[in-house]
Amino acid sequence: MGMRTAVLAAMVVLASAGCAAVQTQPVAQPQIPTIVPPTSFSRIPQMTDRPLPDDCELVIPVELFNQKLGRELPGELKTIIGIPEPSLARTGKIDCYYGVPEKQPIAAAPVIIGLATYADEAAAGTRVAESVAAEREDGATVREVDVGKKKGQFISSKDERLVLGSLGKTTYVARVKLGVLPDDAVAGVLAALAQQSMTPVEGA
Repeated sequence: MGMRTAVLAAMVVLASAGCAAVQTQPVAQPQIPTIVPPTSFSRIPQMTDRPLPDDCELVIPVELFNQKLGRELPGELKTIIGIPEPSLARTGKIDCYYGVPEKQPIAAAPVIIGLATYADEAAAGTRVAESVAAEREDGATVREVDVGKKKGQFISSKDERLVLGSLGKTTYVARVKLGVLPDDAVAGVLAALAQQSMTPVEGA
């Protein structure tokens, strides 16, 4: 029995030593992935029922306008501030004439962007509907187009293409003379310009 007791005692000591060896080994920590935020991102125009600025550089700056157009448009940017029109419930208006050729009238601008504000949302919507109806009566074709997350109307008339619509109390229109842009791309470009026109310029 003495020998058996000694053997058992030795086994207990070895087992304890083994446990101690296991316990002293460092425990591996799980690796937590590090999420690195992107250093840059593409800014998407955030349309809003914006107050009317008094300068077309605050509607769409020329540099940004050229980016949306896909090329640099020669000529000047001209601003026309409209007056309130109570009969239409219109409270304000600004028209921006891009690319006005030197020594030519403002109407020679190949691209025109316009914003107008109305007394309420219903008046703005009515104005858009009346404009679309008038274009149809003149023989233009009309179809719906996406303007940001909203819907606008793309109109093809004899002399020009335009996108118009409203957001809240504000209406927008982006128009281009026929031939300035490829006909298969014009709707998308005008929709992008309309979306940008309803996006306040940072710092303004």
